[in-house]
This record gives sequence, structure tokens and C-alpha cells, in this order.
Amino acid sequence: MDIPNLNTNQTLSSPANNRKNLLVISIVVVTALTSGFWISRFFPSQNQSTSSNLGSNNSTALSADTISHSDQLAVDQWYGDVNGLFKDTATGTISNEGINGEGTHTLIRPGGDDQNAALTSSVVDLDLFVDKKVEIKGETNVSQKVGWFLDVGSIKIVE
Repeated sequence: MDIPNLNTNQTLSSPANNRKNLLVISIVVVTALTSGFWISRFFPSQNQSTSSNLGSNNSTALSADTISHSDQLAVDQWYGDVNGLFKDTATGTISNEGINGEGTHTLIRPGGDDQNAALTSSVVDLDLFVDKKVEIKGETNVSQKVGWFLDVGSIKIVE
């Protein structure tokens, strides 16, 4: 005994309808992406934070390279990229020489020469902080000559 096909509407599963649906979906996706791109160009996001206080006291976006003399630097004030999220921090006194040809300056830390860090920075003028006790934040770089080579992103005078 044969079971009759009760579905009389054969147009729902036709290949022509599948192609039309795929074409409509493709047009909607392309239109949405294109309009989203152009809207973002004409109306950029205004969510950029101008606040430089990220949980640290007296943070300021003032870059040390805009200061002409180290006398203008304040204690407990951050200089450089204060909004940057740096994973490495250290405290010590900055000296004017690198270590074994690495870096432009050295962070002298308690515990002997093996605790010192070679420093470099494209954000902060480290010459302004020579002979000052500082706290620095930055990123560790690879080095074959020194134990710790740090690219300074922000710096604060401690004493």
C-alpha cells in the first residue's frame, strides 16, 4: 500500500527558492557590513577616555619630553604613557649609562649588579630622571647581554 504525499506545496523546497533565499541573505549581509563601515568612518566613536587616572594617585598624561628641566618634575606624578597597561614594574635609581651596550640608561636596584635593569624608552626622556629614585612601568624585551632589558612606558619619581 502506497502512502500518498500529503504535501501539495512543492515550491518550498525547490532549488530556485533556495537560491533566492541565499541571494537575499547575501545582499543583506553585504549591505549591513558596507553601511557599518561607512557609518564608522563618518561618525567615529567618542568613547575614548580623556581621564588619565587609572587607580593610581595623581596620574597625568603630561609627557616628560615636553618638560625642559628636571626641576619641573613633580614627586608622585606619572609621566609618559600613563594610560598604557604595562605588565612589568620596578623601582630604583636611574643612572646615565646602559649595561654591556644594552639600553641608554640603567635602573640600579638593591641587591647588587645582577638586579639592575637596562632601560630604553621611546616615550619618556630618561635623561630627566637621572639620579632620581623612580618607579617605572614597561615591557620586558629580549636581550642576550643583560638579565633584564626594559622598555619604559611610564615613570614616576618616588623621592
